[in-house]
Amino acid sequence: MKALTGRQTAALVIMNIDRSAAIDVMKHMSEAEAEAITAEIIGLQNVDAATAAYALGRFQHLAAGNLPPVRGGRDLAATLLQASFGSERAAAVLGRVGSSNSAFDFLSAADPVHIAGQLDGELPQTIALVLAHLATDQAAAVLAALPESIRADVAQSIATMGTATQDAIGIVAESLQARTGMLALRDNPERLGGVQPLVEIINRSDASIEKALLESIEDRDQALADDIRSRMFTFADLVRLDDRDAQRVLRGVDLRTLALALKGANDGIAEVIRRNVSERNRENLDLESRSIGPVRISQVEEARAAIVHLLRGMEAAGEISVQRADEDEYVF
Repeated sequence: MKALTGRQTAALVIMNIDRSAAIDVMKHMSEAEAEAITAEIIGLQNVDAATAAYALGRFQHLAAGNLPPVRGGRDLAATLLQASFGSERAAAVLGRVGSSNSAFDFLSAADPVHIAGQLDGELPQTIALVLAHLATDQAAAVLAALPESIRADVAQSIATMGTATQDAIGIVAESLQARTGMLALRDNPERLGGVQPLVEIINRSDASIEKALLESIEDRDQALADDIRSRMFTFADLVRLDDRDAQRVLRGVDLRTLALALKGANDGIAEVIRRNVSERNRENLDLESRSIGPVRISQVEEARAAIVHLLRGMEAAGEISVQRADEDEYVF
């Protein structure tokens, strides 16, 4: 019992208090805190009365008498999360928690360049299987570290991957474990590839890698490239934000970057940006735009990529919402 971590103790308290009180507690947590506690609740499937009492005692809420065994698990975690954050955010948290229980968790702290080196010479399908099990940011870094000649093959393999069998996952994980000397976890759930996991990886890649990958995929499979592009955020998605969300995004962008991004932008995008900055910043933006004069297209693309990267990160964190209907109405 004394080996309980702080998170485990907190999870046990939430599991033992009244459901409505537990929901109120989780509403005051950040999403990251709720995610950590959720992972502990799922892991604490069966807890004996003594351990539950000990946990409550650590929070100075002494349990009286014989406490019945309490049961955690995914259902309880899902109920608490849905009531606290809503169905959509709850599903995202549960998805991240569930995917962390992966046969490739032993790579979670590994350097992306080292992982790419260990995968050198493997078939694109094998590399895709590994990347599909990594955290999105780590997978993007590994993809960037791969030789350029194989990146598009790996990306296409992720997008077209079906359900991987547990045997296939185990074989690949054990092979990597043998090379790295790290212990692979066993008896873990399978993970699917597909277009969306690839989109999430590309969304976190550098603009140059994103452009090269999409052009290469477009050459071999136009329909797949179109599907990927339709799911990705672009600079044009600024027009799909409501004013409050647009203001949140633009607060994180300096005026020079905004001025560069506006070069050649259509009237709809320019209007969204000008409408959602303060009057003073609007005047400063006009001054900055006039002062920088003609610029290279690459500078404009770099500035827009910086804004898109910020937009993607805020959307992934649930800070903003992008409406994606009528995509073809907005063009550069």
